[in-house]
Amino acid sequence: MSQNAIKRLYLMLVGSMPEYQIPIVCYLVQTGDGKNILIDSGLPEIMPEGESDFENGQDVIEQLASIGLQPDDIDTVISTHYDIDHAGRHAAFTKAQYVVQRVHHLDAASNPRFAANRPQWDQPMERIRLVDGDTELLPGLELIETSGHVPGHQSVLVRLPKTGAILLPIDAVPFGKGFTRDEQGDGSNQDAEAIRASTIKLLDLVEREHIGLVIFGHDKEQWEGLKKLPEYYE
Repeated sequence: MSQNAIKRLYLMLVGSMPEYQIPIVCYLVQTGDGKNILIDSGLPEIMPEGESDFENGQDVIEQLASIGLQPDDIDTVISTHYDIDHAGRHAAFTKAQYVVQRVHHLDAASNPRFAANRPQWDQPMERIRLVDGDTELLPGLELIETSGHVPGHQSVLVRLPKTGAILLPIDAVPFGKGFTRDEQGDGSNQDAEAIRASTIKLLDLVEREHIGLVIFGHDKEQWEGLKKLPEYYE
């Protein structure tokens, strides 16, 4: 295994939407040469007015501290998208490079959906790496463009030495029941076509790459059976 190959993947349960029993999660990827790559940052420490659906648990910074990491130890933050439950602590990682789809970052600048969380995601451009479409970030770590939930949403494929490939669809497919080729919903969602296209794209990827584990972004039943920090996949 090369030194910069992926070594382990941690899952962190950092909060919830109590009314719907939906988990809010983050992920940490570590490489053989000691790099720490955070995927999403969870909920903000103080929730903006009107965001009463969410409830913080043990936040990402506390959980990282429990395995000996401080915010400055994070080298990269992969930002799947700027929703408040995925980018709420971005500003804490002042030494990290943020990686986000260009389409998403540009859309967020004028999209009121992301305005309340702007102090977190609107970081100096010299620290933001904009990517265009599917991108291999490093050996064993790939970003998959999956628009639909929002423009420029990205999922993540992690290739581990023992477990093999793990797909993190994030909000492209938040629940396992939606990971199907069957038509979903009644067509009233204006983004339904893009959501379906991204779902099919990920299903094709799983079949083509023989991916054994798909971890859905907000699936409570699945999350209860997964390894969570301090345990990890390797």
